[in-house]
Amino acid sequence: MPSINSARILILATDGYERSELRHPLDNLKNHGARVEIASLTKAPIKSWIDKDWGDTVDVDLTVGEVSVDDFDALLIPGGQINPDLLRADKGAVELVKRFVQSGKPVAAICHGPWLLVEAGALKGRKATSYASIKTDLMNAGAAWRDEAVVTDEGIITSRSPNDLDAFVAKIIEEVEEGRHERRAA
Repeated sequence: MPSINSARILILATDGYERSELRHPLDNLKNHGARVEIASLTKAPIKSWIDKDWGDTVDVDLTVGEVSVDDFDALLIPGGQINPDLLRADKGAVELVKRFVQSGKPVAAICHGPWLLVEAGALKGRKATSYASIKTDLMNAGAAWRDEAVVTDEGIITSRSPNDLDAFVAKIIEEVEEGRHERRAA
């Protein structure tokens, strides 16, 4: 079982990520000693979305095509409406999520981020949560939706909104330290 202070965590994001949902986990996981890297569709810096407008940018370490699941201990998908909507339309990003799910490693998604889990077919028969406006999308994909700050099912971690970030990050740390999860097929 990896310790969080030696873990390597991948954040998958593109333009339009909710700033707090990327920055808060990025900073907190690094403060716990994890090595955190960002993958996107291109190597160009990506722009955040904050308060109904574009915010600051963050540098990208890898493109989706450069990622090897074997190199990471967990995957994190921040929300925002734009970010996961763009990612779920990209075959490479969806395949990357599928590979993480199949690996048994923790996969965490917050807010609208579970849209990518829906696209990857990862939620059928699993408990999950999300931002309330996409509840029906998760239920239509076969998820047992819950209105809870954090829901975990066999290492797949979902959370509702920026209000739940502390609980979300704590659960990511816990699941990383538990190690791989044997998952039934979704």
